[in-house]
Amino acid sequence: MKTLFKNSQLADSKELLNIEVTDKHITKISKDVTGSYDRIINVGGNLLIPAFYNAHCHAAMTCLRGYAENLPLDRWLNEKIFPAEDKLTDELVYCSTMLAIAEMIACGVVSFSDMYMFENTVAQAVVESKIKANLSRSVVSFDVNENMRESNRIKESIQLVKDYHNYDDGRIKVDLSLHAEYTNTKASCRCVAELAKEYGLGIQIHASETKKEHEECIARHGMTPIEFFKSTGVLDVPVCAAHCVYVTDNDMSIMRDQKTYAAHNPVSNLKLASGVMALPKMLANGVFVALGTDGVASNNKLSVLREMQLASILHKGVSLDPCATDAETLFHIATRGGALAQGRADCGQIAVGSKADLLIIDMDSVNNIPSYDSYATLAYSVNESDIKLTMADGEILYENGEYKTIDIEKVKDEAKKIIAKTYF
Repeated sequence: MKTLFKNSQLADSKELLNIEVTDKHITKISKDVTGSYDRIINVGGNLLIPAFYNAHCHAAMTCLRGYAENLPLDRWLNEKIFPAEDKLTDELVYCSTMLAIAEMIACGVVSFSDMYMFENTVAQAVVESKIKANLSRSVVSFDVNENMRESNRIKESIQLVKDYHNYDDGRIKVDLSLHAEYTNTKASCRCVAELAKEYGLGIQIHASETKKEHEECIARHGMTPIEFFKSTGVLDVPVCAAHCVYVTDNDMSIMRDQKTYAAHNPVSNLKLASGVMALPKMLANGVFVALGTDGVASNNKLSVLREMQLASILHKGVSLDPCATDAETLFHIATRGGALAQGRADCGQIAVGSKADLLIIDMDSVNNIPSYDSYATLAYSVNESDIKLTMADGEILYENGEYKTIDIEKVKDEAKKIIAKTYF
């Protein structure tokens, strides 16, 4: 399949360009149009940008949208979320994940990092919808004497690796996962770290999401969560650490040196009153950063665009410094940063040889006129409804409000029916 995006305005270009896509990759960027194509899409001077990557998500939690409100994280988890998760089934996870994927595609997300249960069912939804994903089965262990290699959670993780890692030319990747320091033992952390090294995998974790979590870890182990994960070997492999709200200067040095990614989740952290990650300081200290939505239960939306736009202004306000963040940096964090956090070095940018993960943004919307700076428009003005096309790995998933790989009415109907009969 050969597609040409004609008359495309790139965010960093002052002239219209033509972008050629052959199968899954960008194969040419030029001013001239030559050759024959299966389809020519006239972008008409609108923005053509790299798509968004959701670096931290629990997709199946879509069934809990609005279910647990106005609670701090520990009560939110123990009083509402953990009991609700006991009622999850394969059917409910599948329907909820398909609903989440549909929302993300319409919001310009082409790949998401998922940390949850029933991941084989999540994988089924990813395969069918043709979105991309980094899937991980979350590991929890409180028993210091547990034989982790015989744990069902570990066995499910390894089976997921065998069934789906690098499926469809890497469209699906499998990571290992530790839910958090406070839900694991040193032994479980060491086991996951060893397995990640054996299989050549990355790891997804939660780290220093709340002050309480951070301080209790210091009381338990005499070290911060980041220091704890380093001591157990977890950070010896590629890691994406969600939240990182309460990290120390030493934590940042460790993350920089270990090339550990921080997944910034500003909406979830604000909604649960967990705090605000020190993004400007992290960037100044050389920490790699991506953006995540977290689950719908703590966010209510799955829009990386909203995360980028909130982050673009949030850190200016809390620091009283209008230069604390800039639009171009936040855009690259939402795109290239997310791709790299997922181990997708050939994604997240418009360049010859990169995977064709692309969005068309309608610049003729009233909220986008005029546009003196494309990055500023993206960071402060664009709405999700301005996304006119979403392409992942060279395949159009969404165009002008129409889903190409999902029967959206069936997805909505089945999700509503199964959620209604679950009785959370």
